[in-house]
Amino acid sequence: MSRQPTSLLSRISQLPLWVIACLAFLPCALHTPGWADAAAPASSSSSSLLTVDGPIGPAYADYIERGIAQAAARGSRLLVLQIDTPGGLDTSMRLIVRAILAAPLPVACYVAPSGARAASAGTYILYACHIASMAPGTNIGAATPVQIGTGPDPPGSAPPGDASPGADKPDADKPAQEKQGQHSAMENKAINDAAAYLRGLAQLRGRNAVWAEAAVRQSVSLSAEDALAAKVVDIVARDVPALLAQAHGRTVSVRGQPWRLDSAGLVLAATPPDWRTRLLATITNPSVALILLSVGVYGLLFEFMSPGAVLPGVAGAICLLLGLYGLQLLPINYSGLALILFGLACMLAEAFLPSFGVIGFGGVIAFVIGALLLLDSEAPGFGLPLGLVAGIGFVAALLVVGTAQVALRTRRRPRPGALGALESGIGEMLSDAPGKDAREGWANVGGETWQVAAEAPLKRGERVRVLGRRGRVLLVAPLEQGSHPPANGH
Repeated sequence: MSRQPTSLLSRISQLPLWVIACLAFLPCALHTPGWADAAAPASSSSSSLLTVDGPIGPAYADYIERGIAQAAARGSRLLVLQIDTPGGLDTSMRLIVRAILAAPLPVACYVAPSGARAASAGTYILYACHIASMAPGTNIGAATPVQIGTGPDPPGSAPPGDASPGADKPDADKPAQEKQGQHSAMENKAINDAAAYLRGLAQLRGRNAVWAEAAVRQSVSLSAEDALAAKVVDIVARDVPALLAQAHGRTVSVRGQPWRLDSAGLVLAATPPDWRTRLLATITNPSVALILLSVGVYGLLFEFMSPGAVLPGVAGAICLLLGLYGLQLLPINYSGLALILFGLACMLAEAFLPSFGVIGFGGVIAFVIGALLLLDSEAPGFGLPLGLVAGIGFVAALLVVGTAQVALRTRRRPRPGALGALESGIGEMLSDAPGKDAREGWANVGGETWQVAAEAPLKRGERVRVLGRRGRVLLVAPLEQGSHPPANGH
């Protein structure tokens, strides 16, 4: 008689009750932000909140691009981008601006909390958003490209008193040649490009384009109230609910189409930076990337010097790949990177081709110079501290000194074949020896294979002690009997 296969339902019914309860609550446990939320059905009363707190880099560019896509998938009616940034990388800022301009829903930029700022790259992001707002006690501006406007008094900078709403045309009466002559040709190109970019965003959103150009050319800044009076921002609100209330009923242009904001009663869905954003922000920090690169090379070095250890090699390879990935996302100087890699290669070569420190110290010098030249940009949060470079160089120099000392000790050590190094040495028989001073035995002594002679018979694998040498033949005896040399030993 054949048996019918047990149905799935009957099998589940046979499970313990606690297992069935866990399976029932598993979907609820897996519903975490960033998982099912992105695929949630459209909601007619929701808004998304993204938070940027720090320098603008590849991590925040990826975070904002994904946040806009997820907000559109959820059917959000508005996305609020709360920022507090000193600036950042031009490439990342332009990626964010493009994502905002291509967003299928309105994006409101909110500079908050009190004491926050939207400086440099943050100014461009705020100008690109459909709604520009600030909290009381915040400021905006200083949008000059940082590699040009560095130092305590950049060329062409306006006096502090000019950074006011009434200083919209600080350079209007100056000849163009006088203004342009203050910078080199390359600096003028960068300034003109940045000024045209921000002016275009201002014209697109109907904001103060004259002040926008002054923020680039003269690094002027404004407080929240002054920015509202100068029509740089649209709203000054103490918090996000107040921002939503003031934005209600406004009409903005989304992808060239009018969009009337209906922000009354919106449910705020905050999406803080997830583990991916935090990891990307960590490895794209120039200091962390340089440390990962160094640790990776040293891990591989230890693996090559001690084959089979596995852990240094695996950890070194992971650190090296993460460091290279982080550097390729940054605006690096490839000459500096080449010097760093050349320096690390020289330090590796010092371990295998001992030059008593000459190659190693040359590698340390190349590494330090390369690290100082590594980054083209001086954007806030993306520089290499001099102390870090000096510290890594000092540690590398110590390793080179240690390697050179080992090489010197090895050079001064007696050669394995010398009699002084072999006397009283311990070896192991590689073959049987009949004894009676017969020269038919072979033994491993000091890592080398020697022909041996002995008075007593010896077996293969037996441990012996060296008593002396006759030409190229070692005189040995069993280990327990080898305390006295034979009468005919030399």
